[in-house]
Amino acid sequence: MAEAHQAVGFRPSLTSDGAEVELSAPVLQEIYLSGLRSWKRHLSRFWNDFLTGVFPASPLSWLFLFSAIQLAWFLQLDPSLGLMEKIKELLPDWGGQHHGLRGVLAAALFASCLWGALIFTLHVALRLLLSYHGWLLEPHGAMSSPTKTWLALVRIFSGRHPMLFSYQRSLPRQPVPSVQDTVRKYLESVRPILSDEDFDWTAVLAQEFLRLQASLLQWYLRLKSWWASNYVSDWWEEFVYLRSRNPLMVNSNYYMMAARAGNAVHALLLYRHRLNRQEIPPTLLMGMRPLCSAQYEKIFNTTRIPGVQKDYIRHLHDSQHVAVFHRGRFFRMGTHSRNSLLSPRALEQQFQRILDDPSPACPHEEHLAALTAAPRGTWAQVRTSLKTQAAEALEAVEGAAFFVSLDAEPAGLTREDPAASLDAYAHALLAGRGHDRWFDKSFTLIVFSNGKLGLSVEHSWADCPISGHMWEFTLATECFQLGYSTDGHCKGHPDPTLPQPQRLQWDLPDQIHSSISLALRGAKILSENVDCHVVPFSLFGKSFIRRCHLSSDSFIQIALQLAHFRDPQCLALFRVAVDKHQALLKAAMSGQGVDRHLFALYIVSRFLHLQSPFLTQVHSEQWQLSTSQIPVQQMHLFDVHNYPDYVSSGGGFGPADDHGYGVSYIFMGDGMITFHISSKKSSTKTDSHRLGQHIEDALLDVASLFQAGQHFKRRFRGSGKENSRHRCGFLSRQTGASKASMTSTDF
Repeated sequence: MAEAHQAVGFRPSLTSDGAEVELSAPVLQEIYLSGLRSWKRHLSRFWNDFLTGVFPASPLSWLFLFSAIQLAWFLQLDPSLGLMEKIKELLPDWGGQHHGLRGVLAAALFASCLWGALIFTLHVALRLLLSYHGWLLEPHGAMSSPTKTWLALVRIFSGRHPMLFSYQRSLPRQPVPSVQDTVRKYLESVRPILSDEDFDWTAVLAQEFLRLQASLLQWYLRLKSWWASNYVSDWWEEFVYLRSRNPLMVNSNYYMMAARAGNAVHALLLYRHRLNRQEIPPTLLMGMRPLCSAQYEKIFNTTRIPGVQKDYIRHLHDSQHVAVFHRGRFFRMGTHSRNSLLSPRALEQQFQRILDDPSPACPHEEHLAALTAAPRGTWAQVRTSLKTQAAEALEAVEGAAFFVSLDAEPAGLTREDPAASLDAYAHALLAGRGHDRWFDKSFTLIVFSNGKLGLSVEHSWADCPISGHMWEFTLATECFQLGYSTDGHCKGHPDPTLPQPQRLQWDLPDQIHSSISLALRGAKILSENVDCHVVPFSLFGKSFIRRCHLSSDSFIQIALQLAHFRDPQCLALFRVAVDKHQALLKAAMSGQGVDRHLFALYIVSRFLHLQSPFLTQVHSEQWQLSTSQIPVQQMHLFDVHNYPDYVSSGGGFGPADDHGYGVSYIFMGDGMITFHISSKKSSTKTDSHRLGQHIEDALLDVASLFQAGQHFKRRFRGSGKENSRHRCGFLSRQTGASKASMTSTDF
C-alpha cells in the first residue's frame, strides 16, 4: 500500500537533507534496544490486561479453582499432595487464633501457582501448535487429516471465546528465513523483468554477497530474533516510515470510503471501548490461524510527531475529546460526560454548535494544517516554535482521540456522473485541499456537507486491515444499530447542559507565516498532481472466480499484471502464474518472504558499515505497480443480498513511484469488484483512466480463458453504449434515493 512509496525511498530518507549518512550506533546496542522495547510492550500489555481483568484468563477461573481447592480441603482431601502444608509452614506464625487464615492463604497461593502453571502450559502448547504451517501447503479447498487434527487442537487450547490479545503471548516468533533461500527467491522473482545481461550481472552480485557478507549479517538477525519479539518490524517502522522526510500526504496516508455521518463518531468510540475491553475477536487467517493483534493498540489517541531526522509515535492511554476542523477553525469537542460516552444525539448537538459558530478563522489559522503535509524536517522545525507559542491548542489536536474534518463541500457518488464523482471523492479523501486534514493523526474522519463520510489514515501505526476492521464496525453499528429518528436526527435527546465546544486559539508567531504559505503551496502541487480513478467492475466478482477453482486474490493480481503489461497469455500460463502467486503468498504468510528479510539484512549492513552492491541494487529498484487488497473481514455485518444499498467502496493510496501506479481493490459481495487507481499527472507514462480500462479488459480476457466466463467478454464488448448503461445503472441502484443531509443511508 502506501508503504511501497516509503520502502522505495527509505535509503536517501535516512537524513533530513536527502544526503546519505552512515548509521553510527553499534548494531549490538541497536539489537539490545529493540529487545528492550519489545519487553516493555509485553509488560505494558500485561499490566493493562491485569487492570482490565482480562489477563491471563478470566478472574472467575481463578476463583473457581480456589473454591474447588477449598471444597476439597473441607472434605479432608489434599489436591496439593502436601504442598499446602509446606506453604503454611513458610507463612508467619500469627498465633493459634489465625491458624485458619494461614490455611486460606496457603490455599490461595497454591491456587495462584497452579492457575499460572496451567495457563503457561496452555500458552506453550498453543505456541507449538501455531508453529505448524503444513495447512498452508495444501491445495485450495482441501484439508488433510493432520490439518483437521491440528485445527481441532487449536480450538481446544484457544478456549471458547478468545479475546483480541488472547493469542499474543502464544504466537511463535517471526522466523529468519535462510539467506540462501531468500536470494534464490529474489533472483527467481526478477528474472522475467530483467534482460539476460542484467540478470547475469545481478546473479554475480548475489553470489558475491552470499560468499562475503551474508553469513555475518544473518547472524545478527538471528540474534535479534531470539532477543526481540520480531527481527524486522521495529526497523521497518523506523526506517520505512519514521525516518522518511517526505510529506505524509499521498506518500504515507490512504483513504477509505463510505457515505454516512450522523452516528459515526459515537460508533467509533464504541469500537474504542470494545477495543479497550478486548471484546473484538482476534483475526483468524482462513478461520484457523490467529494473526498478531498488536497494531490494534494504536488506532486511537495516537499521533505521529515530526522530528528533524526521525519521527516518533506518541500514543496516549486515553483521550476524552476529538479535534474538529471546520471552515478554517479548530475546536476541542468533548466526547464524555462524567466518564460516560455522550449519546449520539448529544454528539450531533455539539457538532451542530460548531457548524453554527459564526466566528471567522484567524489569520493563517485556516491553512495551519498544511504544515502536517510538508516535508517532515520542515514541519519539525516549525512545530518547535508552535509548541512554545500555542502549546495548549497543539496539545488539544495531538492529544485527541482522532481528528474530524467537517468539509464545507459535498462529495460522493452522484447519479448524474458516477464515474467522475467517484474519482473526485477518492481524491478528496486522499489529499483534500492540503490544509483541511491533520495528517499526523492516526486517522481523520472526513464528513462532507452532504453527509458522506470517509477516512484518511496515516500508515505508520498499522496496516489497512486494522483500520478497515474498525471502519466496518463503525458503518454497520451506525446504520443498523444506532439508526435515526423520523425527522433525520440521531435517536435520543440533546443535552443543553453540555458546555460549548472549545474554540482553539493559535498564537502564531510571524516567522511561521511564510512556512505555512510554502507548505500550502507544496501541498496543493502534490494534491493536484495525483490522478485518482475508481473502477466499479460489476460483470462478475468472487463467486465466478470460485467457480474457476482459483484464489480470488491471485486471480486479480495476475489480471493486474496483464493490465499493466498487456501481454496476452493462455490458460496454462495463467494457472502457472496463479499457482506461483499462491506459493509466494503462503511463503510470506509463514515468515519466509523475501522483501522484509532483504530489508533487515540491508539495515544490518548499514550499521556495520559494510558495502554490499547486491543489497544496494535490491533497494534501488522502483515499484511501478503497487497493489493491495482491502479485505472485508466482518461479512456478517453486511448482508449484500438483503441490503444491496449498504456496501463499502473500499479505499486507495498513492503511487509508489513517480511513473507508477497504486492500485487497491475490494470484493463487494460476490458480484462486484471495485478498483482504486492512483498515479501522478506529471508522468507522461501513466494514466489512471487508461489503466482502469486495461484492468476491465484484462479481467474479461482472463475470464474468457474459462468456458464459464466467455459470455462476459461477448456481452461487455458487444456494445459500448450497453456497457455504459450497465455500469451506470448498477451504480444508480447502489445509491438508491439518497438525501443530501446528515441522514443519507447509502455508503
